[in-house]
Amino acid sequence: MERADANGIRSQNNRIESPLSPMVSSIFSPEQMLAAVSLNQKDTESSSGQLHESLDAKICSLECVCYGLGTFSSCVSARYQLAIMLLLLDAAKIPLKHCLVFDPAFSSGEKDVLRELGLTVLTENEEGKRLATKPTLFYLMHCGKALYNNLLWKNWSPNCLPLVVIIGNSFNGMRERMIEREFKRDYSYINQAVTICEERQLTCPSHLTDVFCDTALITFNSSKVNTLNQSTWTEPPEPQYQHCSDLEIILRESQNGEST
Repeated sequence: MERADANGIRSQNNRIESPLSPMVSSIFSPEQMLAAVSLNQKDTESSSGQLHESLDAKICSLECVCYGLGTFSSCVSARYQLAIMLLLLDAAKIPLKHCLVFDPAFSSGEKDVLRELGLTVLTENEEGKRLATKPTLFYLMHCGKALYNNLLWKNWSPNCLPLVVIIGNSFNGMRERMIEREFKRDYSYINQAVTICEERQLTCPSHLTDVFCDTALITFNSSKVNTLNQSTWTEPPEPQYQHCSDLEIILRESQNGEST
């Protein structure tokens, strides 16, 4: 049976087809996914058949977490971002129920739509502080820098960072648009991550530049992660942001205050 998904995407026999599919294919090429799921050197030196068997197994184990999607019922850009996410889940063979979504701005109706699509809607504002215990794709389109910084802090270890795959704003772009001193002070984990992550800029059709501008696929290779001094990983302090006047993130306390 054929059914319509968000933004006019249609799926048939559990496959999703859309004019945006070529853009998704360019993100999830086999070579890029090898880096994204952190296959070890032994895997990459195996024969072609073994390589793809290993790749398929790794991809199937992926989980997805989406923060800050936006109010897609009223925002065209958010609908495009939802559409791309559904295509990515299909390309990466991630079951819809293994995609966790949260945005404090979601209306009850939008939550119902997401559940109807088969996604899992989180009920708690995690502020991005989710630990990756297995390879996890974090879909963070145009989220605030604090959310990225929180995510990195929570996974700040040589074991966890290689499990993190991010599709979101370029870390290099964030650094270039801020005063260096303030960037290091307020977003220290992003600042350090710039030196050890691998970024691949997302190319997209010209009419979607506003939707996907400055978007990158960000991965962490174990060999680069291990170049940091061992003391870097010892009891990393939780970010506070007391100097940030425009935090660009809804904190749990603020959300609870608004709901009371």
